[in-house]
Amino acid sequence: MTPDTLLWLALTYAQIALALAACLATLRMVRGPRAQDRVLALDALYIAIMLLFLVTGLRLGTPFLFEAALVISVGGFVATVTLAKFLLRGEVIE
Repeated sequence: MTPDTLLWLALTYAQIALALAACLATLRMVRGPRAQDRVLALDALYIAIMLLFLVTGLRLGTPFLFEAALVISVGGFVATVTLAKFLLRGEVIE
């Protein structure tokens, strides 16, 4: 087995696993019994999508998906901080 074939198989497995993780996080976000569960599912979802973009960028050899992953990570962080502040205080802007 050549290193190229092994890398291709590893990236394929990673894409499948991350897509499954994103689907399960979406399911938890929809069915979550509490708001805290939904916020944690949103965190898991944006991390899985960000990693899926990175793995796809490695597989295709294009730098554009790395920039998209950076934008997703920053947006997800801002959303997490905003939702956490809303859950603690009941308002976002003081």
